[in-house]
Amino acid sequence: MKTARRFHLLCFAACALGSIVSAAAVRADDAARAKARALTDAAIQLTDSNQAVKMLWQATDIDPNSTEPYIYLGLYYNSREDFGKVIDVYKKLVKYRPKESSAYLNIGEAYMSFNPPKYDDALVYYRKAYEIDPHSSFAALRIGQILARNGDREQATKFLKQAMADSSSNPTVAAEANRTLHEMAGF
Repeated sequence: MKTARRFHLLCFAACALGSIVSAAAVRADDAARAKARALTDAAIQLTDSNQAVKMLWQATDIDPNSTEPYIYLGLYYNSREDFGKVIDVYKKLVKYRPKESSAYLNIGEAYMSFNPPKYDDALVYYRKAYEIDPHSSFAALRIGQILARNGDREQATKFLKQAMADSSSNPTVAAEANRTLHEMAGF
């Protein structure tokens, strides 16, 4: 009987300790999120770009799941046409948030921004974004455009028609898909 009682007490103590550890972990996560948020907020107020970038990278280290510092870093590097760094930023984000379709789209766009564009590299990331969100008219557009460029007219048409179908909520994407389809017809 004593053994059973001790076992129940040990189980209770283990559960209580687990709850304490879980609560401490939640507080630590909350503290990390708050610190990362404060760094991000401070960074966007700075006029010293180098210091702001350092703080934003620190924020991604402290709370790698927070998307805001990645967005600011992506905008910063994109404005400087440092597309390799844009790719680095969003690859780090997808490491922690692999279901973030917009991050894959941003990587694809960065590859498309090189001169000349890196179509095959971009296609991989547009396909991943599309896999995550098969209703993404933008992913469908870019996949269709690259496939059209690569001569796969049948698959390109499928994706471009999908991009055109969402014209009420994405008229610019639909118009670009329509333009690409007309260009394909002219070949």
